Amino acid sequence: MRRGIITADRGGSVSVLRVKSVEQSISDTEAPEHRLSKDLSALDLTVFGIGVIVGTGIFVLTGRVAREMAGPSVALSFVIAGIVCALAALCYAEFASTVPAAGSAYTFAFATLGEFPAWIIGWDLMLEMMLGAAVVAVGWSGYLTSLLESVGIALPGAIAGEGATFNLPAALIVLILTAILVMGIKLSSRFNLVIVAVKVTVVLLVIVAGLFFVRAANYAPFVPPSKETPAVEGLSAPLIQVLFGITPVAFGVMGIFGAAAIVFFAYIGFDVVATAAEETRNPQRDLPIGILSSLGVCTVLYVAVSLVVVGMQPYGQLSEAAPLADAFKSVGQTWAASLISIGALAGLTTVVMILMLGMSRVMFAMCRDNLLPSGLGKVHPKYRTPYIITILMGLVVAALAGLVPLSTIAELVNIGTLFAFVVVSIAVIILRRTRPDLPRSFRTPLVPLVPILSVLACLYLMLNLPVETWLRFLAWMLLGVVIYFGYGYRHSRLSERHAGR
Repeated sequence: MRRGIITADRGGSVSVLRVKSVEQSISDTEAPEHRLSKDLSALDLTVFGIGVIVGTGIFVLTGRVAREMAGPSVALSFVIAGIVCALAALCYAEFASTVPAAGSAYTFAFATLGEFPAWIIGWDLMLEMMLGAAVVAVGWSGYLTSLLESVGIALPGAIAGEGATFNLPAALIVLILTAILVMGIKLSSRFNLVIVAVKVTVVLLVIVAGLFFVRAANYAPFVPPSKETPAVEGLSAPLIQVLFGITPVAFGVMGIFGAAAIVFFAYIGFDVVATAAEETRNPQRDLPIGILSSLGVCTVLYVAVSLVVVGMQPYGQLSEAAPLADAFKSVGQTWAASLISIGALAGLTTVVMILMLGMSRVMFAMCRDNLLPSGLGKVHPKYRTPYIITILMGLVVAALAGLVPLSTIAELVNIGTLFAFVVVSIAVIILRRTRPDLPRSFRTPLVPLVPILSVLACLYLMLNLPVETWLRFLAWMLLGVVIYFGYGYRHSRLSERHAGR
């Protein structure tokens, strides 16, 4: 395979599979015009991970998937999704510590698969984080509405809630967080630390306080019998059911796996830790700690919370908008409901912020390679943040959060993340073969077995997503191909180097 910076075909033209070497990726991080502040520690990264992982998945999606797909066995769905993430996290940990540069899977793919695959994965990450931030902002607005209603304030339906004409609270929180991100990574990490402390406290409250209201009858049957449902027919049916002619069903064993593909959204975030590699003091040591520890803590919290919530209230009665808060309301504990809403607001705030942080760093890396206009990647002279990209993406996310319903885009985020996991897992195997000489402070165990299992598990969850999600994803990818060949291929820094030889 290729080890240099670029490759060319026999006719002399530059290949779309030209590779940017690991050494060049690391060297680019030291360029004065692109240098970011190195202020993050292992604790900062772990808190970042927890801050972005614990969010919509547990505060919003739990009620929906328990009621419509898995029943009390939604806890098993969280376990399955956590195992898939653990396999991918081991691959991310090796790459992030070996190539400590902004861009995460985009940078990893550029060093192994080549420029065009790197562009595709970068374009995919933009979709994942942009829509993810918008989804969570909509969830944030839902909890704000619930909290205000509990104190007698009702926001007009036209400006708040899932059916709003323009979701104003969702857009406003995005714009506020955009300003914080522009003002520096250290400020962002301190803000995140305080908010995560509030969020974890609330999650622990749910587990402890909720135990007093759990009823064993609500767990029966733990795995509800499967049944046909119009909700998963046609384009809404999981692709695996369409491909293999399985009758569309909800609940049962297929419901558990189908729900796992949805609650997988709850785990999105540990991969975002890798985008902060360039701003970490000791990335070789701190990145694996941040990625793996945040994932482990959150998996335990998710399983515990989901068991408590479905034990407090029959799964068929769970709320979609604010399941945790409304579960406490159903047992007469309105004080807990209000406190949970405050914690959820705090928690979802950090998710939006860190997804936007990750998105800006991926785009920053792509601008540095001239695959997107390089002027967008300018670093602020005082705050040392990619401020133009951050502001631009903040405006886009605010518009999406204000206009697009949560249910429309949550599954599109999942397929984008799973695709990124597949690419990173494959890239670990390739880089082990092409660059065995690279120093690796963390090594994925049992290569190639663990990466192969990661690929297979991610592909299986992708097949459990609806056909319409696949169609939207393919449309986004095709748009990315057009932009790459219309702009990125001709303006790439590697094209400039080749032309100069």
